[in-house]
Amino acid sequence: MRFPLAISLMTALAATAFAQQKAASYPRGEAMIEDYFRKQVKEIEDRTLTDLTTKEAWETHKPKLREQFFDMMGLWPLPAKTDLRATITGTVEGDGFVVEKVLYQSRPGLYVTGNLYKPKAAGKYPAILYVCGHGNFVDKGISYGSKVPYQYHPAWFAAHGYVCLILDTVELGEIRGEHHGTYSRGMWWWQSRGYTPAGVELWNGIRGLDYLQSRPDVDPDKLGLTGRSGGGATSWWIAAADERVKAVVPVAGIVDLHAQVNEGLNERLKKGVITGHCDCMFHINTYRWDFAMIAALIAPRPCLLGNSDVDDIFPVPGYRRLAAKVRKVYALYGAEDKFDLLETKGPHTDTPELRIGIDKWMNRWLKNDTATKVEDDLPAKLTPQQLKVFDKAPEGALNEVIHETFVPMATLELPASDKVAKEWWAGKKDQLMTGLREQVFAGWPKSPSALKPVAAGDVTTDGMRLQAWDFESEPGIPLRLFLLSSPGADKPEKVVLSVLDEPGWSKWCRDLGPAFAEVLMEKKDLKRDDAMFAQNRTAMKTQKVQFAAIAPRGIGPTKWADAGTSIDIQMKRRFALIGQTLDGQRVWDVRRAVAVLNAEVKAPMTLHGERDAAGIALYAGLFEPSVAAFDLWHLPSSHRTGPILLNVLKVLDAPQAVALAAPRPVNLTVKTEAERADWAWPERVQKTTGGKSLAVRVVGE
Repeated sequence: MRFPLAISLMTALAATAFAQQKAASYPRGEAMIEDYFRKQVKEIEDRTLTDLTTKEAWETHKPKLREQFFDMMGLWPLPAKTDLRATITGTVEGDGFVVEKVLYQSRPGLYVTGNLYKPKAAGKYPAILYVCGHGNFVDKGISYGSKVPYQYHPAWFAAHGYVCLILDTVELGEIRGEHHGTYSRGMWWWQSRGYTPAGVELWNGIRGLDYLQSRPDVDPDKLGLTGRSGGGATSWWIAAADERVKAVVPVAGIVDLHAQVNEGLNERLKKGVITGHCDCMFHINTYRWDFAMIAALIAPRPCLLGNSDVDDIFPVPGYRRLAAKVRKVYALYGAEDKFDLLETKGPHTDTPELRIGIDKWMNRWLKNDTATKVEDDLPAKLTPQQLKVFDKAPEGALNEVIHETFVPMATLELPASDKVAKEWWAGKKDQLMTGLREQVFAGWPKSPSALKPVAAGDVTTDGMRLQAWDFESEPGIPLRLFLLSSPGADKPEKVVLSVLDEPGWSKWCRDLGPAFAEVLMEKKDLKRDDAMFAQNRTAMKTQKVQFAAIAPRGIGPTKWADAGTSIDIQMKRRFALIGQTLDGQRVWDVRRAVAVLNAEVKAPMTLHGERDAAGIALYAGLFEPSVAAFDLWHLPSSHRTGPILLNVLKVLDAPQAVALAAPRPVNLTVKTEAERADWAWPERVQKTTGGKSLAVRVVGE
């Protein structure tokens, strides 16, 4: 193991390479994490829409809930509604209707392409916003958008007395954006930024309603909304957020949290229908909602939930459970007839039965027409070329990089005057800690269970003693804390707790060797680094220090997958669905390990970590006053890199977190002089406060 900077013998050591472990199955870790998710989902289920008693109570809570919903979409405070700069680039004659090729900017530089279908006869009509799912037409590398394969919906509406605006998605439009940041692009910083493309689709839809209401041929008080699959999800988002929607039919776009996390058909990825969905299907679940809460925000407006009965990514039990909860909210209003479930035969596909159901629902609630027979009489299709909005993407379009700016980052600039900066920081620290509690770590247990550590091993060999204690970090997460000491040594003057990542765990085990394999829960053929073993033993004897280690969940003994594998990716995505991140819960694991260690060793504690584990150690220490100091090697200078903590970039970044640790000593080890500059912010805070707690050391590659 590499010991921290406080140990003079080890200060010059740099990072040690570690052998890449072969891919293997990790049954203990897999069982642990699956049990954990079941418990977490049950906890969220049990408090979602279960305490409703009156319409008045729901109405009182609804404004706050809607604010939280916008926040989880990256839209709170609500951005200004800037000039749409709507443009009609051409018109096309259809079978009984006219199509206008529409372009608008939902915010400056964020372009939305769509087609507006309208009856040929002049008049003022009810209007439908149709939001597309994950279909697209591409020919010779040119995207014509999702509006092409879904055109039969707006065509039917226009032929039957509606204006209908159909919108491309940000990913599958004429300008391609991104829906797959965490699914396949490795953009885990989306979680740190509090960004979801669902927020973009929601905002584009809200602005689509603005556009419809601006038109003289639209009755602004009769707006409907529908879409399927990805568009079904977007339908829920828009209708929940915007009460101008008077009738909505989301098709195959929602199930409850239990289905998303624990159910499904894809055994290879350990179940859960989340594996079939990209990021646009999910909000950032800061407030730990089940999906029924979003659906309930539509009440008491007419809502028809459509789905097929053999849909493997929106399974029947998942939407039926959700519907049962939502019905109770409609019942509070005496509006049971305004919520219904349309369940048709078939797989995840658009069917005549679903289309007819949509059309009947809109006729009923936007035209007060239940008598007209509705048939699936689809007009002739127009060609993709006829529906394309522009020949060349506008200069300065932000669609491809909207994830970089859609959710504002926290802006924390120190005032130029040292005196003013000192006063500003004194008033800012508590605000930042509150932001961390409410936005970043809100998924931590509210009432932690008793630790009740159990002695799990005590082995002494060759002048080294290794003790271990098992404890439960939170329900479903059993972990083991290790303590290394020198037998017969005097009472330690301090204890160093190392937070281990996977390379750190591998090295910790090799430095100890096979004599400790059973306590470490490693294979007995573990190879020992004899030179490091002897060096560590000497350091222990001469410096009156003990060393502890904790491998947080998913590392070492509780590993459930190799990094970057499909299982690893989908497990990390699940954490965001329950209002957490994996790294955020690892911070909690370290906090609990600190509490166990405090009970076993009465000495000042230093927290040590390397790479992302350094960040995990830092945040754990911010919430544990008993931690006396920090020794952090190669701490990422921004959460853009890691560790990944929910919404953290909306509150602060790593330099501000380091500043929060003061006045406790923080030793930062970096590789180059250039990296020293990354920590100018906390160094400036130290200068203004007259402190001497931060030391930045360059050790080279």
